[in-house]
Amino acid sequence: MIKLQFRKILNMLMVLALSLSASAAMAEVESPLDMLKRTSDEVIQILKAKREEIKTDPNLVYQIVNEYIVPQLDDVTLAKLALGKNWKKASNDQKIEFVDQFRSLLVRTYGKSLKEFSDQEIKFFPMNLAAGETKVTVKSEVLQSGGPSIPMDYRLRLKDDAWKVYDIKIDGVSLVTSYRGTFAQEMRKGGMKGLLKMLHDKNEKMVDEAPAPETANTGADQKSS
Repeated sequence: MIKLQFRKILNMLMVLALSLSASAAMAEVESPLDMLKRTSDEVIQILKAKREEIKTDPNLVYQIVNEYIVPQLDDVTLAKLALGKNWKKASNDQKIEFVDQFRSLLVRTYGKSLKEFSDQEIKFFPMNLAAGETKVTVKSEVLQSGGPSIPMDYRLRLKDDAWKVYDIKIDGVSLVTSYRGTFAQEMRKGGMKGLLKMLHDKNEKMVDEAPAPETANTGADQKSS
């Protein structure tokens, strides 16, 4: 009888310990709103701090995107949604290459927009995160001095105990939906090989079109002017 009671108490303690450890793990997960606010603040601060460096080396902005923004993206889900039903038609190697090329495209597209960033502010709206929820939308707007605000919604999913962005709506237009139409056209023209070549060429072109670093005027420059 005593052994039976002891076993019951031990089982209860084990259940309690497991539930406490699970609760602690959940508590350590940064909320999607906090993650987006933190990332936004970090990027804005570093853009301001490195403004002069970026003028002399514009490609520095791509390093900022890779370091601060890319880790917050669910790039595989982004790629799958952008490719749509054509994802199943690709081989594993093609899927890996597509994710890499699409990530590079996003980095360069996002980097170009950050180069034009000046004194805009991002306002995030409060949200309620229900227990057990694994997909959420965080609403925000970009505030521009002398211009209308631009609504921006982030769609996130919980992946590996962290919230990751898998789509962004800018002024009501979905990032993955806008790319899906373009990619579908390329698939119809040249299949997956054609699409991958198009992405590779586009990424190479964006590298070639990167502005040359600004250089300080030398004495010789000043004399010749």
